[in-house]
Amino acid sequence: MTTATALLADQLNNALPQTQCTRCGYPNCRAYAQAIALGEAAINQCPPGGAEGVKRLAAITGQRPVALNAAHGAEGPRAVALIDEAWCIGCTLCLAVCPTDAIFGSNKRMHAIIEPWCTGCALCIAVCPVDCISLDNVTAQRTGWAAWSNEAAQTAKKRYEIHRYRTFKDNGQRPESLENGNCDTAEVAEPADKLNPAELAAADAASAALADQKRAVIAAAMARARAQRPSGC
Repeated sequence: MTTATALLADQLNNALPQTQCTRCGYPNCRAYAQAIALGEAAINQCPPGGAEGVKRLAAITGQRPVALNAAHGAEGPRAVALIDEAWCIGCTLCLAVCPTDAIFGSNKRMHAIIEPWCTGCALCIAVCPVDCISLDNVTAQRTGWAAWSNEAAQTAKKRYEIHRYRTFKDNGQRPESLENGNCDTAEVAEPADKLNPAELAAADAASAALADQKRAVIAAAMARARAQRPSGC
């Protein structure tokens, strides 16, 4: 990839809402952005970005705006996942697919959603064996980019970068490979967004702080579950 193409891919990636939902047909937003930059993908494959997202990508590429490709889904409001605590069996399958580490739980223990980190990608719903996860509309009639903000998109983007960094470390791979763009697994076949040394250190700190935040979330969820039980149980 030439320098000009890489810069174009960066611009396109920054114009995407960063749901990392894979509905565009690529494993993540950056991979889709790179495919557009290389002329391998159309600009109308991102349902979360909607019509406004197509316009933004068109402006960057110099292409004419076109209608969203229905084969990839429809534009809709922003949502967050909800877990029915009474039905959750603690299988941990949803933890593995969440692109922003927005789900907390452990084997055979109730899971909970960290709402500020959830992008509504819906990847957790497909893998849940007991159908205890649903999506809650949090933006009413606002859809596409009207349901997002640049700040929310950047937060989601950074959460995804940290998720990939942590995943590499957990798998015994050198996290520096993310910084250098050396990704050789199927899941991360495209070069990752670079994390500079300060951000790598921040990612480590965030991972450490994550455990405490997640424990607080699950404690609150368990307290709600206990409060809903009939007296004497």
